[in-house]
Amino acid sequence: MPQTRSDFGFPKPLRLLNAAQYRAVFSGTQIRAAHPNLLILASRNDLGHPRLGLVMAKKHVRNATDRNRIKRIARETFRLRQHQLPAVDAVVLARPGAGALDNAALGKLFDKLWRKLAKRAQQPATGNRHTGERKRRRAP
Repeated sequence: MPQTRSDFGFPKPLRLLNAAQYRAVFSGTQIRAAHPNLLILASRNDLGHPRLGLVMAKKHVRNATDRNRIKRIARETFRLRQHQLPAVDAVVLARPGAGALDNAALGKLFDKLWRKLAKRAQQPATGNRHTGERKRRRAP
């Protein structure tokens, strides 16, 4: 059943649901959008729409209410920007200090990171940090 993107919902086809889907993003990261408090890792998919996964480690955000608040804002900003995002599987990771940000700051930060992710996904992959491949050195 193909996912239509005519609305701004967040149904199951727009989510990463199992460990294999998360593992595919972590092992095949092609695009990164980073900030000292948050990191978004993404890899292209063939589904025609973006998908979102969330990782809020207790190690980085101790308070459960802060973890839930960050996840809620991440889902909301993704939901509102889903039509502007390319077909990627994205995983949002919290870094230390993310729980100290207020809702407005988190919203602005996520909007900035989604724009950065979309911009980097439009760029052709080069043979270095974007694809994970190393440049080969020429022999002297």
